[in-house]
Amino acid sequence: MADDTYYMRQALQEAREAANRGEVPVGAVVVCRDRIIARAHNLTETLTDVTAHAEMQAITAAAGWLGGKYLNNCTLYVTIEPCVMCAGAIAWAQTGRLVYGADDEKRGFQRYAPQALHPKTQVTSGVLADECAQLMKDFFQKRR
Repeated sequence: MADDTYYMRQALQEAREAANRGEVPVGAVVVCRDRIIARAHNLTETLTDVTAHAEMQAITAAAGWLGGKYLNNCTLYVTIEPCVMCAGAIAWAQTGRLVYGADDEKRGFQRYAPQALHPKTQVTSGVLADECAQLMKDFFQKRR
């Protein structure tokens, strides 16, 4: 059985892919019964769609794989704390567990809507936080 660090490294691979495409480097994976069932990264620029965040892409892919809209037996790993929009989607999907890397002090759901998740969703934060945050810092430094 893999641990949170392993799966967060998989999400980081997705985030790096986003950066390589000129997207904000956020990556996500959905795990169900110790198996990755969805991988995604930000596609907002590629799709010209402000809702195409990594979490939204991963939730959609996981629901398709499962054949149902609820992810209550799944864990969503994401490199950066989800925004309020994504937290809402995580709640509507009744995601069993959310694990994220770095906090997002400017746009994270914990600041604006700390109760946004489904009440049964378990949250773990800070997994590989420094590495996740550094990837974001490096990306924006290069763009300036």
